[in-house]
Amino acid sequence: MITAAALCPAPPLLARELTGAVAVAPDLRQACLEAAGALLADEPDLVAVVGVAAETRAWPSNGRLDLGGYAPGLEAPTSADPPVPLPLGLGARLLDHAGYDGRRELQSVGDDEPAWACAALGGRLAGAAARVALLVMADGSARRGLKAPGYLDERSAPFDAAVEAAVRAADMAALLALDPVLARDLMATGRAGWQVLAGAMHRQQPVTKVRYCDDPFGVAYLVASLQPGG
Repeated sequence: MITAAALCPAPPLLARELTGAVAVAPDLRQACLEAAGALLADEPDLVAVVGVAAETRAWPSNGRLDLGGYAPGLEAPTSADPPVPLPLGLGARLLDHAGYDGRRELQSVGDDEPAWACAALGGRLAGAAARVALLVMADGSARRGLKAPGYLDERSAPFDAAVEAAVRAADMAALLALDPVLARDLMATGRAGWQVLAGAMHRQQPVTKVRYCDDPFGVAYLVASLQPGG
């Protein structure tokens, strides 16, 4: 059963090693830390971290983020802490910073997975322990301005607004109905992760608290906490 869930984005800037002493997006970082901390309030037996990657698979629970591709001078993970995809590594770091040292599961979901497969994965994770907290690392569209990674696409704003509205209303059906083709066009890599969340919580009528919603670098970032309401 899901005891709590959180949505956070997965930009590399969440890793302080890449920004040094410069306070980059401090509000976003703080919101992510608060969302991760809220997951632990009900003392879950397991925290499952979900992020989009090239394939759907489980990763070693002690996996860590390898920042070498972003800053070659940084130390790489050791063999005892194998590297994992960026969203999972960032999620694991958020749990570390929140002081969590319990059981965790790192699970990637392929960007091309259909909604039903994402929902099925969410259902499996929800049943992985008696009390499961779910941390989903998911970005919105990356085409929200002329300087955005994917340049401007006028469809981005309504797409991201629909995602935000679905999260605020805890409308899991709306998340499952997101168009994967449109999401891919808009470089919204979080689509599959949102649908994993929907599959995990579709029977629980969650209550949602949005902690952050903005696009400071032309990419939509949404941070939210969800608690089962019934």
